[in-house]
Amino acid sequence: MARIVILGAGIGGMPMAYEMKALARPGDTITVISEAPKFHFVPSNPWVAVDWRQRKDIEVDIAPALKRKGIESIIQRAKRVHPDANQIEMEDGSRVDYDYLVIATGPKLAFDEIEGLGPHGGHTQSVCHVSHAEASRLAWDEFVNAPGPIVVGAVQGASCFGPAYEFAMIMDTDLRRRKIRDQVPMTYVTPEPYIGHLGLGGVGDSKGMLESAMRQRHIKWICNAKTTKVEAGQMFVTEHNDQGQPIKEHVLPFRHSMMLPAFKGVEAVFGIEGLTNPRGFITIDEHQCNPKFRNIFSVGVCVAIPPVEATPIPCGTPKTGYMIESMVTATAHNIRELLDGQEPTHKATWNTVCLADFGDTGAAFVALPQIPPRNVSWFSEGKWVHLAKVAFEKYFMRKMEKGTSEPIYEKIIMDFIGITKLKARLTGK
Repeated sequence: MARIVILGAGIGGMPMAYEMKALARPGDTITVISEAPKFHFVPSNPWVAVDWRQRKDIEVDIAPALKRKGIESIIQRAKRVHPDANQIEMEDGSRVDYDYLVIATGPKLAFDEIEGLGPHGGHTQSVCHVSHAEASRLAWDEFVNAPGPIVVGAVQGASCFGPAYEFAMIMDTDLRRRKIRDQVPMTYVTPEPYIGHLGLGGVGDSKGMLESAMRQRHIKWICNAKTTKVEAGQMFVTEHNDQGQPIKEHVLPFRHSMMLPAFKGVEAVFGIEGLTNPRGFITIDEHQCNPKFRNIFSVGVCVAIPPVEATPIPCGTPKTGYMIESMVTATAHNIRELLDGQEPTHKATWNTVCLADFGDTGAAFVALPQIPPRNVSWFSEGKWVHLAKVAFEKYFMRKMEKGTSEPIYEKIIMDFIGITKLKARLTGK
């Protein structure tokens, strides 16, 4: 009998539990440790932040959902992982033993790296967590009654740019529906060297299409931007040239602002020699396994992935749902191979597929593989993306509630894109 513990119950942790349960042997135990009692669907947070979704619409109670599949759960914060002892120290002082550990914690949000950033004592909003999105919704309700300038985007070191673009477009859509868009100057601030870089060096014509989308919506932008501090109602931003030299100082007034922070590893693993890199992300080999602690695997945003390319201002590499699911599937099969006395052979594809909602339309991009040169580099915009994201939200929430282990994210997305590209060839549209 093996004790398999999954640390984290988010986009990576919950599917990991279901897939591992389906592949485990009779007698093996699967335990999920989660600080929060509920799973929430992170990609829908921008909708919560403008009151297009309620929190309850994108949450699932973790313990009952796991119990239905015969999976144990511990709803408590993990204080520290002790790899040499194969134990996890919990907040109450107890310890959880494991034979195999899968770290799927997601990131620590590094708001503290910039003075005045973030919703916890700072002056900007966030859509990184559903509680942040709820707080942002309250701020949004106040804002639309007294509109003014908006500053939106991401700070240096951020690695997930899609939600920033989404939220800018969603706010634009909501303001147009309220017929007050003309009262709201909007500026997009990003460390990306150009609009549509996305931390991926661009995908297809993402630069041209996203620049066009921003111009059509009258959203100004500042690239190669380093946010130095935020005060109540104003943001201080230094713009740099392509050599990384400062060229202009901006003081941007705002009545509403949402800025994505940089990510770090969580405290339970931060600084463990051989387990994490200097930012606290879990180092892994091609089989999702840590090189030093061979019974520890990791999936999701907490995995260490180097930037796709050097940029004047640091930009991280995004980990999309497609990539995370691929990591989960590979990890589950590799642990089963180890249980059977074999060496792990499965590798995640690490391709990138993303659906970005723009409120009444959207953009989809595919990068196969993530790091150039690519076999497929495709970007498209249309109302179908908005509809596809809504449909996928419903599917994924049902999957979390019912405990479905089948990893069909890739199949759904790739089939949809294949049909779309075929239609384009046939119709010329």
